[in-house]
Amino acid sequence: MGIAKVTRNFQVTIPKDVRQAEGVMAGDTLLFTATEGKLEVTKMGRAALLKALAGTWKDRGTGVEYENRVRSGWKKRANDLGY
Repeated sequence: MGIAKVTRNFQVTIPKDVRQAEGVMAGDTLLFTATEGKLEVTKMGRAALLKALAGTWKDRGTGVEYENRVRSGWKKRANDLGY
């Protein structure tokens, strides 16, 4: 439907024809999912958003375990960059 370029701040403008076709308005919540090289954007109502996100942590362990994995990644990147 449309093409958009990612800015240096990783922002994307949703093309006008897509906004109109899907009824996307300022303040709407969009859910981004990526699988097998495919990026999907879905407009979400509040109830649908909660339902869609339910269970997304089930394979990630506890919040503390996830945070520790993220922080170890930060430390590795900092070491790789010489900080």
